[in-house]
Amino acid sequence: MFGYVIVNKQELKFREFDLYQSYYCGLCRKLKERYGIRGQLTLTYDMTFLILLLSGLYEEEEELVFCRCAAHPLGHHAARINRFTCYAADMNVLLAYDQCMDDWNDEKKVFKRCYAGLLKKASAKVEKQYPQKAGVIRTELEKLQKYEKEGTQDLDIPAGCFGNIMAEIFAFRKDEWEEELRIMGFFLGKFIYLLDAYEDVDKDEKNGCYNPFSSLRKKEGFDDEVLHILRMMMAECSRAFEKLPILENTDILRNILYSGVWCRFESVRARRKEQQENA
Repeated sequence: MFGYVIVNKQELKFREFDLYQSYYCGLCRKLKERYGIRGQLTLTYDMTFLILLLSGLYEEEEELVFCRCAAHPLGHHAARINRFTCYAADMNVLLAYDQCMDDWNDEKKVFKRCYAGLLKKASAKVEKQYPQKAGVIRTELEKLQKYEKEGTQDLDIPAGCFGNIMAEIFAFRKDEWEEELRIMGFFLGKFIYLLDAYEDVDKDEKNGCYNPFSSLRKKEGFDDEVLHILRMMMAECSRAFEKLPILENTDILRNILYSGVWCRFESVRARRKEQQENA
């Protein structure tokens, strides 16, 4: 359910993309240091956004290192690391484990159950360090599983569960910015859940799996209706973002919120249109 919160690379300056990539590489490096290759495989651009957001808000001191890795074997590359890199790595592993177990419970995907087994020890370590956040994630995923089994077609109910998960993750600590961070996380989480459902709607229909858009997918103007819903989610998320006193990384963050998140939607919509025309 991740991979949607990305930059629109074509609209970034070279130095901005290099900065963005350095945070991504820092997260990759920290995942490997803390959890080994099994943790590194959970790497997502979505958590890179969270690092950029919290780093820009709290202006944390950073460490810049230059290293080689399997993805960049020909030369050294920059990896930017701060306390939020460690936090994002922890949340990434916790989410990956719980989602693997959720996929196993829902669809009995053997690969996901095996991968969850590899992450179990790492997830338990994070859960011990962040018991409240782990509890919220687990509770909301259980609710989500229940609603999906019931086949609810109220979009707000299942999407709200994932929104609550992201709200808890975005609220790094209790301070004057907690409310706006929670609002950002909540609506971004709903956006991610609904965009994932939109992308999978035809596949889920074919496989007999739950999808909140199942009752709408054959209606005229379905794609435009989904776009309208997603725009409302991102409008609320962006409104909360603009209230935060962020001076660093703002161009990259706005690129993601106002442009990058729509790259996947446009790709999915174009593919659906092509399939419909061919049919």
